[in-house]
Amino acid sequence: MEKVHAQIGKELYKTTIQSATNTLIADEPVEVGGKGLGFNPKELLAAALAACTSATLRMYADRKAWDLTEVKVDVTFDRDAVANKSSFTRKIELIGNLDEEQKARLLTVANSCPVHKILTNPIEVSTELAS
Repeated sequence: MEKVHAQIGKELYKTTIQSATNTLIADEPVEVGGKGLGFNPKELLAAALAACTSATLRMYADRKAWDLTEVKVDVTFDRDAVANKSSFTRKIELIGNLDEEQKARLLTVANSCPVHKILTNPIEVSTELAS
């Protein structure tokens, strides 16, 4: 089970996020009252998909000993509150000596990355107050 801890004090809207081994800062953009010190929460969500996609493709290509020298992933995230719909658009650039069959396989693999699976299946969020 993955676990993170987030903490915010009086400084608008700087949030420190910690895992067992890493720390990062999330913040809101200046135009909404933050200082732009880190990714905003929606960017973090898009970043999780981009990072997972990149790593999954790297692992698969390495296992197959394919000549994939670099993966670039751009993810855009849009939330339509009226329609209650979230949309991710992912653009993947594969750099290396790959044929069309390998590229097609890597596209299929991208759709199997763990974060993609999480985001495209039912999600449940439970919330409780700590004592």
